[in-house]
Amino acid sequence: MASAAATADADLTLDEMRLALAPLVADAAAFDGWGDAAVEAAAAQRGIAPAAARLAFPGGAMDMIAAWIESVDARMASGFSAEVLGSMPVRERIRALVLFRLECAQGREEALRRALAIMAMPQNAPRALRLGWASADAMWRLAGDTAADYNHYSKRAILAGIYAATLAVFVDDASEDKAETRRFLDRRIDGVMRFEKAKGRLLRERDGFSVTRFLGRLRYPAR
Repeated sequence: MASAAATADADLTLDEMRLALAPLVADAAAFDGWGDAAVEAAAAQRGIAPAAARLAFPGGAMDMIAAWIESVDARMASGFSAEVLGSMPVRERIRALVLFRLECAQGREEALRRALAIMAMPQNAPRALRLGWASADAMWRLAGDTAADYNHYSKRAILAGIYAATLAVFVDDASEDKAETRRFLDRRIDGVMRFEKAKGRLLRERDGFSVTRFLGRLRYPAR
């Protein structure tokens, strides 16, 4: 007799099936790679027909990786309330969100390593950039960012870069509790905070801002 869970899974739409299978596909991808074997292994765990599961990932490896990332986005959104994040400084909000995502990948480093290699392929780079942007956007929105000017884009581009660099450190970090990754992330966030403070001072002075004077100071700094 089919279990209630298997019966419910049989009623899933393809989009729902993608997200339900994504973490299990990631688990299998560490051994089988991001291919049909991983999808079939994940489907077997959920009692889903392999043919139906394959239909959920028509774009192959990149569809599987994208679904995994989207599943992490969804877990992150459900794992943080506005009240919890609102009590933190912005720096700590971003740090907490990035660390949560890393925790979702912990134990799946080999799957992540293979995913990063696939995403770095020239034919996949545009989609990989869009996925990184979407995750950065999700983090900033949860952190309460409402910027609608150029800051909206600069914040997301910077965070996407920090997150990508941190993932590259994370996959090879053998230190206890990923301490090296945490230190790396903290340094990158500190650098961004210093940049934001400097930018803020510059913008506050913009009414009397002179490009010539600014460039002159860069060339001949005040003693």
